[in-house]
Amino acid sequence: MIGRLSLRSRLLAITVGLLVVGLVVISSVVVRQLETQLMTRVDAQLGPMGRILSAMPPERATRLQRQADRLPLGIGQPDLIDKGYGAYLSADGTVIRELGGPAGPALPRLDAAAVAARAGEPFTVGGQGGEEWRAMALPRSGAGYSGVVVAVSLEAMHATIDRVRLACLIAGSVLLAVLALAGGIAIRAGLAPLRRVEETAAAIADGDLSRRVPEPVTPSTEVGRLARSLNKMLAQIEQGVAASAESEARMRRFVADVSHELRTPLFGIKGFSELYRMGGTEADAALARIESESGRLARLVEDLLLLAGLDEADGPALDLTPMDLRTLAADARHDFAALDPSRPIAFTGPFGGLAASAPVLGDEARLRQVVSNLVGNAVTHTPAGTPVRIGVGTDGAEAVLVIEDEGPGLSAEEAARVFDRFYRADGSRARSTGGAGLGLAIVRSIVTAHGGRAELRTSPGEGAAFQIRLPAADPQ
Repeated sequence: MIGRLSLRSRLLAITVGLLVVGLVVISSVVVRQLETQLMTRVDAQLGPMGRILSAMPPERATRLQRQADRLPLGIGQPDLIDKGYGAYLSADGTVIRELGGPAGPALPRLDAAAVAARAGEPFTVGGQGGEEWRAMALPRSGAGYSGVVVAVSLEAMHATIDRVRLACLIAGSVLLAVLALAGGIAIRAGLAPLRRVEETAAAIADGDLSRRVPEPVTPSTEVGRLARSLNKMLAQIEQGVAASAESEARMRRFVADVSHELRTPLFGIKGFSELYRMGGTEADAALARIESESGRLARLVEDLLLLAGLDEADGPALDLTPMDLRTLAADARHDFAALDPSRPIAFTGPFGGLAASAPVLGDEARLRQVVSNLVGNAVTHTPAGTPVRIGVGTDGAEAVLVIEDEGPGLSAEEAARVFDRFYRADGSRARSTGGAGLGLAIVRSIVTAHGGRAELRTSPGEGAAFQIRLPAADPQ
């Protein structure tokens, strides 16, 4: 049954149960201690009563009782005693004379030996209707008498104890109700952060990954640490889901682009083959177009295989040898001159000044491919005759190669995606204005495989400057 209750209900039930046990134990101890103290007081008053009665002749005691309508105690009316009893005993224990009402205690046989054995110690006996009496037997010398017994009713004492017990019950019940109410409010307030965690988890389960658990004012508490840990976990989950969604989207775009890029030359080959078979074109023209499309298809496949190799976890197999980027920069200068002789070409350091040596450990064939792609990108995307600058040298611990043009430049959105695969800033599928869109992706992958980075600095109307930064090597 308890297992079906909520955590708040279980905590409240446990708290109330502990309070009940505590109140019962405390009340029992208090009542027991009060009973002991009251019994001690009754015994303390019973002793003088017994000694007075044992020293007083029976006739006088009887006469005094009749005159005062009470026992001749000689100490006034004691507290906790509202009814008393006295008797004179013979040697064989027979009651010779009684003092008090007829409804006295049920005394055991008290002969001379029993009286001597009790030695004036108080003892408890029963009475009519279940009433309890506290009695004391004392020896007495005199003709025909061997002892006296005096007893007092414990009814007043039990009434006092019952009133205290009732007061404890009422006070305990009120206290229990107040504490249960306060405990319920405190538990509800204490579990409020857990309810917020529950609400946040429900919202996340419904798809709202941006929700976070509100952290309490005191983060050092258990709930604070839990909220902080959950928020870190949720942030990681959100980033992972976002990365997964982005990766899936990129994969879909990649497959679509690859399909398109492969389909175009394949359709060209298939089309010219069918056209030649139907006699619609001459063999030389058909073979030339087939050869052209086959070459384009082969280059595309080679680029894809290169990118796949660069993406491998162990990295591509690079043939690293000492080399100088200044050599590649000089070759890039000749390539620009050959492709567009009308272009002004400046050959400087990375940020102006004189060109300098830039020693690196690199795969020369791959790095030449990087420079060739950057040169082709500048020639393709800038008008003929646009000035370019080739900068080479070192910047701190890095060797830097810069190819900068004064063309139309790119927007911030285009610059952010310029190194993506199959991305062309003009959105055109024409091969004359962007090719397959793998050139700059290959540039970044090759440079990254060398432990460097490829950067672009551009803005609309301000041209574009591609920087290749590689770890510099010891010139020796």
